[in-house]
Amino acid sequence: MGSYQGGSAPAMARQVCDGFSLLSQVSLKRLSLEQMTTLEFELDKRLRETRGVIVDLDDQQALQARNRRISRIEGAVRVLRHTIQLRRAGRI
Repeated sequence: MGSYQGGSAPAMARQVCDGFSLLSQVSLKRLSLEQMTTLEFELDKRLRETRGVIVDLDDQQALQARNRRISRIEGAVRVLRHTIQLRRAGRI
């Protein structure tokens, strides 16, 4: 159907995690269900990696950056899963 922003699912996941692009139903409209499932897997993988990073509790800037990244990824996964659910129900 369509292609990923950045060329591949890992590249698109990296762009979302770094805050360079945002996911919305409109941006996901051109992706097929299989492509969205692959992107969901990549985002979940990035989320696990980010949560696994140990940050010194005295370093407030690093802690805030990690928490912002986790928040961005969780928001993207939420939008992606909702779009997948709507696509499977035939509403999009």
